[in-house]
Amino acid sequence: MRRFRAVRGLLASTVPRAHGQLGAATVVRHRQDGPVQPPSAARLAGVPTLREFLRTVPQDDVGSGPGEQLEGPPPYLSGPGVSCSGRRVYFETYGCQMNVNDTEIAWSILQKNGYVKSSSCAEADVILLVTCSIREKAEQTIWNRLKQLASLKSKRTKSQVPLKIGILGCMAERLKEEILEKEKLVDVIAGPDSYRDLPRLLTVAEAGQKAVNVLLSLDETYADVMPVQVNTMTKSAFVSVMRGCNNMCSYCIVPFTRGRERSRPISSILKEVKMLSDQGVKEVMLLGQNVNSYCDTSEVSLHMKEPTQLSRGFTTIYKNKLRGLRFADLLDQVSRIDPEMRIRFTSPHPKDFPDEVLCLIQERANICKHIHLPAQSGSTAVLKAMRRGYTREAYLELVEHIRRIIPGISLSSDIIAGFCGETEDDHLQTISLLREVRYNIGYLFAYSMRKKTHSYHKLQDSVPAIVKQRRLEELITVFREEAAKHNSDLVGSQQLVLVEGTSKRSKMELCGRSDGNIKVNFPSVEISCDWSSGMLASIKPGDYILVQITSASSQSLKGTPICHTTLNNSTKMTPENRKTISYGQ
Repeated sequence: MRRFRAVRGLLASTVPRAHGQLGAATVVRHRQDGPVQPPSAARLAGVPTLREFLRTVPQDDVGSGPGEQLEGPPPYLSGPGVSCSGRRVYFETYGCQMNVNDTEIAWSILQKNGYVKSSSCAEADVILLVTCSIREKAEQTIWNRLKQLASLKSKRTKSQVPLKIGILGCMAERLKEEILEKEKLVDVIAGPDSYRDLPRLLTVAEAGQKAVNVLLSLDETYADVMPVQVNTMTKSAFVSVMRGCNNMCSYCIVPFTRGRERSRPISSILKEVKMLSDQGVKEVMLLGQNVNSYCDTSEVSLHMKEPTQLSRGFTTIYKNKLRGLRFADLLDQVSRIDPEMRIRFTSPHPKDFPDEVLCLIQERANICKHIHLPAQSGSTAVLKAMRRGYTREAYLELVEHIRRIIPGISLSSDIIAGFCGETEDDHLQTISLLREVRYNIGYLFAYSMRKKTHSYHKLQDSVPAIVKQRRLEELITVFREEAAKHNSDLVGSQQLVLVEGTSKRSKMELCGRSDGNIKVNFPSVEISCDWSSGMLASIKPGDYILVQITSASSQSLKGTPICHTTLNNSTKMTPENRKTISYGQ
């Protein structure tokens, strides 16, 4: 029997370890005082045996003899009073797009195990928080939310099913012990690689015990789990293509909360994208912590390639990949499934943009002309301390190269203010980078040190909080100035917009996103069915429409809807065609 380490201060009973997993999976009970006595036969009568555990192991791992069949769940998980069938579950999702996809994976698994979705936390039997741990503010949001849920849990009457609360995702992985000790109301803790175990964990919680599984996997990609969209009204979807990260940037907690890189087999990805296309989804976002380092080796004997080609002037701390299907192969095959489905991807690393990827983006009409290119800093000295693997000059050379291959490309970026040792001159270099690149979209944050990271062990968080905040505000101001200038260049142009729904600005307006991922607001009116038709039709979510841009800000565009179209037809239209279009009233 393999061993598992116990959560500090608590006695943990073992559970089966999945193939290729690292970490701890525990069912927690309070430790009893006094010496441990040898178990008697009577005391062991209801305790699971090794055979009970082996029943749950796949036949690939444990061979069964001729005629021997795997049995159902052991009695300690299926006895009276612990059935979770029909329990109502409510999800709250925090953080990045990957957490949205994780929510859909977890919901798919629970739905197949008899759970039903609740429309509100007040009506739920189970509340699961899918958490983020990338910054301290994100974690504090969860702590505050748990305090709010404590009153909800205490209000349950004896006649009601006890409310169970679970923490899922990165925060569960990073702070499992603190959550158990600080928040007694949390019943279930599951890391990003443990969602398959949720039904068992919730069953254990129903029996009155704390349940934890924070195993980090070497191979879990949930390739065989078809996510179920939580928001069925949206025409966009997230598709996870790889999990984990090998970059080990000094500020980043991801390798410690989500483990090392592993790519999902391309056949599984294509199957999911085809399913989404059949359901009428019009836009797919390919997800990964380092999405463009994708490398599928599941069919390695059939696909031998040259070593990975990094962007010019970029380095990496991990070994070069020598074989397998790469990100360009994935983009190529995914974009062929449905020519009317937009393809986006995030979050990439600048090092993984060989020319074959850039040329494919330029050639395919349904691969959006938008690239997220995280810079993090404009100072070479800070980039070195961050262990990013490039200089300011190499980054700017890549930006120029991308714009040369893909004219009109929209760029977005991540910027960190006040990293360890950042000087005022370093800060000014980042400001000048913002002015030189002129991003359309930016995600700017003050540095927040995370335990376990390289910077936590090797660097000092030397920039005072007040200085971080001042620098962040200056960066935001400059970003908005430059984004407004860049977006103003689009005034007078016609943008292909995928309609999302009602605008937050006004119920009389709709909104959508351009090919460059810029939000576009426009009146909700009837418009021509196509550029050559006099018939009018209303606009609804999922429609492609042409919008004449009339004004711009740093955050969005505003315009007049012209006509309905398709993705392919919009690329064939000439300026002469567009001049003949009648505006809808």
